[in-house]
Amino acid sequence: MEKLKNRPEKVLIIGSGALKIGEAGEFDYSGSQALKALKEEGVKTVLLNPNIATVQTSEDLADKIYFLPVTPWFVEEVIKKEKPQGILLSFGGQTALNCGVELYRNGILEKYGVQVLGTPVSSIIETEDRELFANKLATIDIKTPKSFAVTTVDDAIKAAETIGFPLIIRAAYTLGGQGSGFCDDISSLREMADKAFSYSDQILVEESLKGWKEVEYEVVRDRYDNCITVCNMENFDPLGIHTGESIVVAPSQTLSNDDYQLLRNISIKLIRHVGIVGECNVQFALDPHSQDYRVIEVNARLSRSSALASKATGYPLAFVAAKLALGYGLHELKNSVTKVTSALFEPALDYVVVKIPRWDLDKFSGVSKKIGSSMKSVGEVMAIGRTFEEAIQKGLRMIRQARHGFVGTRESVEDLEEMLLEPTDRRIFFLAEAFERGYGVEDIYSRTKIDRWFLSKLKNIFELKNDLSVFNQLSEISDELLKKAKRLGFSDFQIARFVLKSSDREIEKDLLRVRYERKRRGIMPAVKQIDTLAAEYPAQTNYLYLTYSGDEHDVVYENDKKTVIVLGSGAYRIGSSVEFDWCSVSALQASRSEGYRAVMINYNPETVSTDYDICDRLYFDELSFERVMDIIDLETPFGVIVNSGGQIPNGLATRLHDQRVPLLGTSAESIDRSENRHKFSQMLDDLGIDQPRWKELTSIEDINQFADEVGFPLLIRPSYVLSGSAMSVVSNREDLEYFLNEAATVSKQYPVVVSEFIENAKEIEFDAVAKEGEIFAYTVSEHVEFAGVHSGDSTIIFPPQKIYVETSRLIKKTAHKIARELKITGPFNIQFIARDNYIKVIECNLRASRSFPFVSKVLKVNLIELATRLALGVDVKKPSKSAFDLEYIGVKASQFSFHRLGGADPVLGVDMTSTGEVGCIGDDFYEALLKAMLSVGYRLPVKKVLLSTGPLRDKVELLEPCRTLSQNGVELFATSGTAGFLNDHDIPCSTVAWPDEEVYPNSLDMIKEKKFDLIVNIPKNNSRDELYNDYTIRRSAVDYNIPLITNARLASAFIEASARYSMNDIGITSWDEYK
Repeated sequence: MEKLKNRPEKVLIIGSGALKIGEAGEFDYSGSQALKALKEEGVKTVLLNPNIATVQTSEDLADKIYFLPVTPWFVEEVIKKEKPQGILLSFGGQTALNCGVELYRNGILEKYGVQVLGTPVSSIIETEDRELFANKLATIDIKTPKSFAVTTVDDAIKAAETIGFPLIIRAAYTLGGQGSGFCDDISSLREMADKAFSYSDQILVEESLKGWKEVEYEVVRDRYDNCITVCNMENFDPLGIHTGESIVVAPSQTLSNDDYQLLRNISIKLIRHVGIVGECNVQFALDPHSQDYRVIEVNARLSRSSALASKATGYPLAFVAAKLALGYGLHELKNSVTKVTSALFEPALDYVVVKIPRWDLDKFSGVSKKIGSSMKSVGEVMAIGRTFEEAIQKGLRMIRQARHGFVGTRESVEDLEEMLLEPTDRRIFFLAEAFERGYGVEDIYSRTKIDRWFLSKLKNIFELKNDLSVFNQLSEISDELLKKAKRLGFSDFQIARFVLKSSDREIEKDLLRVRYERKRRGIMPAVKQIDTLAAEYPAQTNYLYLTYSGDEHDVVYENDKKTVIVLGSGAYRIGSSVEFDWCSVSALQASRSEGYRAVMINYNPETVSTDYDICDRLYFDELSFERVMDIIDLETPFGVIVNSGGQIPNGLATRLHDQRVPLLGTSAESIDRSENRHKFSQMLDDLGIDQPRWKELTSIEDINQFADEVGFPLLIRPSYVLSGSAMSVVSNREDLEYFLNEAATVSKQYPVVVSEFIENAKEIEFDAVAKEGEIFAYTVSEHVEFAGVHSGDSTIIFPPQKIYVETSRLIKKTAHKIARELKITGPFNIQFIARDNYIKVIECNLRASRSFPFVSKVLKVNLIELATRLALGVDVKKPSKSAFDLEYIGVKASQFSFHRLGGADPVLGVDMTSTGEVGCIGDDFYEALLKAMLSVGYRLPVKKVLLSTGPLRDKVELLEPCRTLSQNGVELFATSGTAGFLNDHDIPCSTVAWPDEEVYPNSLDMIKEKKFDLIVNIPKNNSRDELYNDYTIRRSAVDYNIPLITNARLASAFIEASARYSMNDIGITSWDEYK
């Protein structure tokens, strides 16, 4: 086979760094695929990616891994050291692409003789620069939206006068529609343009095509000019909503064959003209009333859509793209699913796939719930069915936001009309409410412009719900109606709700009644394989889904008790992300290596765990009790692992145990004892272990009385929340009353848990693996920030650097007591707070925690593999290595996506708000911290800093760091109180006015002029009168893309680190070199 003439022996792959909104787990999947493809070809691989929680940064995929920031400076340093001949830029999202383009433009790649594999950089630049792109397509008569690229606000206004309103503003070279939005008049245009220029020096002013259909094609081309379209998809929502925010359906359902062929032919003509080698994604707008179209954009890289297309068709786009980058032709590659046809066949689907986004907007104060051209969703699910109704109902259950399908939960909404006109994150459920209130398909279409075909399918679901509601007994329902309900995606839960009218208390029991009745009548789902050629060539992989539109299974079950089922982690969301995918994959690999058949259940298309070569059978299906039981009935497994996928599988433990399902690892009773607050607290008391004082209370009087006993501050967790996030720290009585009246409900039905909040205490994580109550391996890590910052948002150091020896001894002793009492087998995590050698236990999770991949990789012992072997009953030697032997330090830092969430206050608190993380390794704490902070967007050098350091304690904490800055020639600016404090202590500092003062120099004007390299803004207290001024400074820092720190301890550590290390002092050391 002819390959590239000078085929590279070593290739550098750039990853996408921390997960963020607009760039999530799909790049762990595409990067892992590329590494596998290159490994198969015997090419040595070097991976640069600071995201330590990913599967691609595990030991066996790349030959060398660098946990370093994805910036041109670090990539150049790695190129100098590793001397690769080739580089892949399209597998790490927009982050890797932008970084690669900059290296190309600066002549760095040429200087070191590094060849860009796959799509040439000139083509990438043409697709990214919107004006070049429009001109290039105009030469072959392909239409793009009327647009002008401008570099000043005045030019933007001139362009608007030519095009006319409404129009859309976009920033060039950004990801997920960042810095984009619709404008209806000059003033909104001026405001939007101002913000867009802080992300890019070029913006686009374009005609608005709101209301047109949005359709995407995934296209593949090799260097011999062979082209295929792998999948076409259409958005459920009309244009105007970013494709990452829309429900997406594949293959498209509402296009005529003429429309389909027209757009397919244009995609292929376009990709040939631009000269893509590998995979790219073409987005179209199509006028629903004619065949008028526009090409909106082309991504010359793997994208979220390509991960979805790969999972929807079983055609591994990233794997194929990596092979094509090495010079193969499509005709030379085998289709990975059928194993017999070449990769040149276009997939055909005999099922429908629906992708639904998952938002977590409730976690943020001040953020708008409206969705539009900029992306806010944090994850997504993919559901497969033989009918659209089945797929959409499955998908709506998968997003796990207290919904049981399209119908079954009424929405309380005052102004339904506005909700239909203005899309929000709950839009699909407002459609169900509209049907409830008598709206017809036409009424909804005229308000939403959602295609009538989709609306009529949703109406089918609504009408079937009404048919079921007529009955009160299961025995009254005909087999035909029950089958029809199942074919339209109704769950046992929904049927119990509509027929048996079950209350919340009885629903568990009634759902089982439906299940038994259904099984008695032989109404069971069929297991179907995903074939990339709609069964024309039989598939040989076990890539499966369950459906009620089918009679026989496509799989023969062995029933030999050699199967281990691992339950995955579902949609990425705040609090449960790629780290649990790493845990799931580790559990699958350990099971396989012990000779078991490993089976995965998960429905997240962005993950490596849903890659069909990771396990022996993959069920791309729900993680609901009903569906998991359906699969267990068929698989009759040796055991089920619920401890690797985070909270969703863990929450099923007791219900599975009640059905006599063999759970591997810790017993369901023990899991219940750790999850149930009352049982756990009683256990700690019995063992003589200290915990913060708490009570579950049902009235405001009781809460006030508790406050008198314990004193402030208090941590409050309501069980029913009206608005904002679920937890809050209150510092005084006034705040307490405000919170209980405005933000949460207190009653017998909705009790509130009130705990003492311990200030200035260190938070410590204990991650460990045990067997029958004996601890086998453990790690202790400490947070930089004091307790009060959610552990998922804090900066974590491992091994710990500043814990007293006595504290460390107490922690181990306490953990041993808990492990023995709960007879733990498998992974577990305990969170402690420590102050002055006293420790208290905050919580204990009998499952893998978010920090497992981080501590495993720093320690170089895979704790999940160890835990899985112990749960399988294998004899395992205790690891000889302990954290005390390490001569290097790991630091985990959090990635926030506040720039995507307009209006949200970027401040750290007790509720988690970060969307991802990085983990970096250094010779000391400061080097590791600096690498980690640079990886999540902080920058060096720091020359001008704006300070407003909050309460006196924090002013004192930051006094010496400010002196260090000043001595190093950094110019300090501060608001009045802080400036006065620094000047009193002989630290020179200029005073700037607060945002609401009409005085220059004003802090807000200086932020807009980008006068600062770093802003340190420490909130005064946690009260609600947290001044408008502080909020304005923090929010503007985010809007104008200036690094912001809101925690005094983190600020102090970062300042110290930047004083000790310049960029040139940072070690370029690969993971395997840390011994």
